[in-house]
Amino acid sequence: MLFNSLDFAIFLPIVFLLYWFVAQKNLKLQNALIVLASYIFYGWWDWRFLSLIIFSTVVDYLVGQKLRVEEKQSKRKVLLWTSILVNLGFLGFFKYYNFFLENFVDAFSLFGMQINANSLNIILPVGISFYTFQTLSYTIDVYKKKLEPTKDFIAFSAFVCFFPQLVAGPIERATNLLPQFYKKRTFEYHKAVDGIRLIMWGLVKKVVIADSIAPSVDDIFLNYYGYNSSILLMGAFLFSIQIYCDFSGYSMIARGVARLFGFKLMENFNYPYFSRNIGEFWRRWHISLSTWFRDYLYIPIGGSRRGKLINIRNVFIIFLVSGFWHGANWTFIIWGGIHALVFVPSLIFENNRKFQENIAVNKFLLPPISDILRIFTTFTLVTFCWVFFRADSIEIAINYISKILFSDFKFISYLNPYDNLSLKIEFFTILIFILIEYLFATKTINFYSKNKTLALFIDSFLFVLITVFTQIGTEQAFIYFQF
Repeated sequence: MLFNSLDFAIFLPIVFLLYWFVAQKNLKLQNALIVLASYIFYGWWDWRFLSLIIFSTVVDYLVGQKLRVEEKQSKRKVLLWTSILVNLGFLGFFKYYNFFLENFVDAFSLFGMQINANSLNIILPVGISFYTFQTLSYTIDVYKKKLEPTKDFIAFSAFVCFFPQLVAGPIERATNLLPQFYKKRTFEYHKAVDGIRLIMWGLVKKVVIADSIAPSVDDIFLNYYGYNSSILLMGAFLFSIQIYCDFSGYSMIARGVARLFGFKLMENFNYPYFSRNIGEFWRRWHISLSTWFRDYLYIPIGGSRRGKLINIRNVFIIFLVSGFWHGANWTFIIWGGIHALVFVPSLIFENNRKFQENIAVNKFLLPPISDILRIFTTFTLVTFCWVFFRADSIEIAINYISKILFSDFKFISYLNPYDNLSLKIEFFTILIFILIEYLFATKTINFYSKNKTLALFIDSFLFVLITVFTQIGTEQAFIYFQF
């Protein structure tokens, strides 16, 4: 079920009314309703894969119960690895089986050995990469005794399958989200209003911006060989905007929907395109995933504690694994590797944590020229990396970038294949969006706390804008559904 679909527009109010008017006085009933609603939400796509979520839930719940009473370290490790192998086993089979098989066959063919192996027609379950990491956080934290294992199976099930963030995050930690299912929740008007506004802003990002520029991006990447460098550069820029608005839009909607039900999810994006180096970018982009890898992989393998060379090695491991997490394609691994390469210089010169605060906070003026140049450089590097992320193969990505660098630059030629008005509307919308993002990032203005009349006007405008663009466009799945 898509957030930007008519199905969800009907589903959400029904669940909301049942949750607050039927189950309000009974916490267990509220949690049970969340589980049921989440299973309907997920099963709407393909009910058969509900068995994976349920099985993973049961396994990790039982492992947690065993870890509660088991004190022998060797047996605790067996329990931990049982959870890891079950969860990563499902993820590995459904997401990476064909990838490993095809590369295994290709490797032997290099030595003149032909192996006959048939790939399987495997459907990738939506959201498996997200809920797998979420439930693993529970088992690992219980194993490390950072979290008391829960006895409430319904609450734990709700934590695993919580529908607002089930299929594309943010990847919540058990230490943050699970305790919220233990507490009594009462309806609060201001939280509901905040939630609705988050939903509307998320839909604006998705429907008005990301979906509007998607056809142009698809056309440019599909027919890149026929375009010159200016068009290809524009395609890369548009994809950078598309993927950010698409993914951060989902995260905002997820946070908003959770807010309607009395929950607070972590912020997954913090204006990443205003970052001044790659280190800052990754502290602001897909925060739930980058911090997950930091805490559950980077630190356990040594982090930055064992010298510069080991630290660099660990950085490469994290970025390569992060790339592989995104999909079974070498393009994602190369994408992660390039990010590691551009990250290492800031690590060597120890300025990767130089920028901690948002840019030009509480200043209406533009940031210093030095910061503008840093932002431009960082965004350019990230944009070129996105070409590998978006391309279907490494060869296409290399050819795409080569044409940007070495073919003729004729900016005006881009206008010929497209309708001028549509193109102008796209870029005008993007410019307005960037301006609004900057104002929010710098905390220059606060639309909603200072002027209720202005807030009502903006809310109404957003509603009309979403309605219009929903009517003239088609339902498009979120990009990160494929991961």
